[in-house]
Amino acid sequence: MNPKIIDKLEYRIITEKLSNFAITKPAKKKARELLPSSDFNEVKQALDQTEVLANILRVKGPLPLVDFEDVVPSVKRLKIKAELNGKELGNIFLVLSLAKDIQKFAEDVAEREIDVEPISILLDQLEVVPDLFNKLANTIEFDGSVLDSASPKLQTIRRALHTNEAEIKKQMEGYVKGSSNQYLSENIITIRDGRYVIPVKQEYKNKFGGVVHDQSASGQTLFIEPKSVLTLNNQQQNLVAQEHQEVRRILKEVSELAALYQNEILQNATSLTKLDFLSAKSKLAKAMKATHPHLSKDNQVNLLKARHPLISEEKVVPNDISLGTEFDTMLITGPNTGGKTISLKTIGLLQLMAQSGLFITAQEGSQVGVFREIFADIGDEQSIEQSLSTFSSHMDQIIKIMNLVNGRDLVLLDELGAGTDPEEGASLAIAILDYLQSKDPKIMVTTHYPELKLYGYNRFRTTNASMEFDVKTLSPTYKLRIGIPGQSNAFAIVRQLGMPQEVVVSAQGLVKDENSDLNKMIKRLTEQTKEAETLREKMQHNLVQSEKLKRKLQDGLDWYNQQVEKQLKLAQEKNEEMLAKKREKANKIIANLEEQQRAGGVVRTNKVIEAKGELNALERENNNLARNKVLQREKRRHNVSVGDSVKVISYGQMGTVTKKLGEHDYEVQIGILKVKVSDRDIEKTTVKKEKTKKVSVRTTRPMRSGNVRSELDLRGQRYEEALTNLDRYLDSSLLAGLGTVTIIHGIGTGAIRNGVQQYLKRNKHVKDFSYAPANEGGTGATIVHFK
Repeated sequence: MNPKIIDKLEYRIITEKLSNFAITKPAKKKARELLPSSDFNEVKQALDQTEVLANILRVKGPLPLVDFEDVVPSVKRLKIKAELNGKELGNIFLVLSLAKDIQKFAEDVAEREIDVEPISILLDQLEVVPDLFNKLANTIEFDGSVLDSASPKLQTIRRALHTNEAEIKKQMEGYVKGSSNQYLSENIITIRDGRYVIPVKQEYKNKFGGVVHDQSASGQTLFIEPKSVLTLNNQQQNLVAQEHQEVRRILKEVSELAALYQNEILQNATSLTKLDFLSAKSKLAKAMKATHPHLSKDNQVNLLKARHPLISEEKVVPNDISLGTEFDTMLITGPNTGGKTISLKTIGLLQLMAQSGLFITAQEGSQVGVFREIFADIGDEQSIEQSLSTFSSHMDQIIKIMNLVNGRDLVLLDELGAGTDPEEGASLAIAILDYLQSKDPKIMVTTHYPELKLYGYNRFRTTNASMEFDVKTLSPTYKLRIGIPGQSNAFAIVRQLGMPQEVVVSAQGLVKDENSDLNKMIKRLTEQTKEAETLREKMQHNLVQSEKLKRKLQDGLDWYNQQVEKQLKLAQEKNEEMLAKKREKANKIIANLEEQQRAGGVVRTNKVIEAKGELNALERENNNLARNKVLQREKRRHNVSVGDSVKVISYGQMGTVTKKLGEHDYEVQIGILKVKVSDRDIEKTTVKKEKTKKVSVRTTRPMRSGNVRSELDLRGQRYEEALTNLDRYLDSSLLAGLGTVTIIHGIGTGAIRNGVQQYLKRNKHVKDFSYAPANEGGTGATIVHFK
């Protein structure tokens, strides 16, 4: 992209804003050096990557990054086998630590089901070498300080340093806090030349002996190292030297290890820089309320409610701007300071931003192209040094554009042909536009010449546009009206300002008829357009209200469905609780009866019958609940799956569910027709099956006690039905005093057999059970012995 357009459209202000959102110095540098790309795939990838970081910022928050220095100089030093200092190694350790943090962050992002495919290559390049990372973690801090744990020798030296230093301070404090403090200028301990000293008044310099290391500016205070601590200070200096030697040895050792992983260090730093750079793009988009534009391979531009990104959102007037769809050239006319130039700069700057992988300040659904070059002649190009007039300077720039332009470019021209005789300027402007159109670029031009209004009507794929002006307030509205040429408002303005009416009428009489007719036509066209726009805005408002109402109704329906499910669940739980209580009560009565029988008492059969009657009544209530038609219909509506047969209520027809389109929407095939319906409009149906003939309980051995038989046949019954009958039968057998019974469950799938045996294991009245002998049913029957 040519440097001139970068300066003209103030693109560098955008990149400076971008750099302020970056955290690391390398990313800030990358942001400031950002330039637009003319490669479609490159631009698409950059926008997709910005989209990923924008989603992460919205859902998860910013990346866990802190500032770090560029590692390139350090890596270059490693290549020549140089020894890195503590700060360089600490910076490398910080880079590797950040890489680990981003890896963990990326795992959390993946759990949120955010698509990170566009940045997957950057995440894959975050490869932390365990050997180097662990060595750095045990050796150095981020600020370059070497840890005591870096080596046993260093740990020993530093321990000795601390001990010796404590002894020095102890002795020095004896001077500061003891009787000798009367000889001191201040009761402090300080350091000179790396040795501990005290500030002694000049007249008492011989009181402490030792060495004078410094004196105050006035000479009244001498900084003396007392004789009593000379040996300790010497020992301290010796230990410090040993520490420096050991630290240097450690740094050399770690540098040699880091040299083995130069590529990995550089790769991690590069990926972190790019991720920080992309994160800055997402933060800038959020701050500007910018959106992800669609890309057009045909360079069709359609900006919706576009705002100039450098004008305050409270002041800027958003406009729809399009090029390349119905027309390739747009001629904008209107008053000065009406916003014509801002419209040119808006489309130009938003194009530069999009081609840099930045979101644009326009509504969702906006579309931009990927232009090879964006040419612009905007503003005053007058040059005193070159002795060029404004007109000459403009023409010089336009000639350069005409020589370079092709069909993949965007051309922005402000006040084409201005600065010379109006008639000649208009003719020249028309000729220039004809030439540019022959090259087939997208063109946007501002002008004052009325002749160009007719040009907008007469040329192929060319349209007029204008900046609206409010005659009542005598001020521009900054609204772009596409399809309507600019209207001359001079007479209305002077009349509003108080010009004598006869002068205005006289002036109007001097206007050529064709110009008067043109202005009247433009006025009518403007009024009709405003009426149409007002109607469109009203319809848009109604549509928004309808959507809100639809969402509100849907939310209400969802709430209703949740309440239905909740009530069903509560009813079922309450029913099961009541049933469990009744079973427990029945078991207690049975236990009491058994106890009475063992004690030789009289069994009160009426109590047993009463308890059993209550239990059976409750089960009937449960069955009635299950048969409730309203609840059944709601259950069927919420349990629809692909392949189910349903009734589409609005059509009154039966169909089959072929696809689930959303939480409450389905695709249903009715004959050869496929329709989209909501779950409120369908009702699940079931294919009626022939009733299974129930097999009644029979006995083969008439071991009777009362009317209870010693054998129960469960074959042919459903699982729940079989277990219910088993429960009742065992209760009856216990009451009848039977000691042994036979349960015939058959072999089949084994479901009823397993259910029977699980039930017998839980029943406290069963002593033991086993399969019947082979000649009496084998594994198809179970013999039960009661306690």
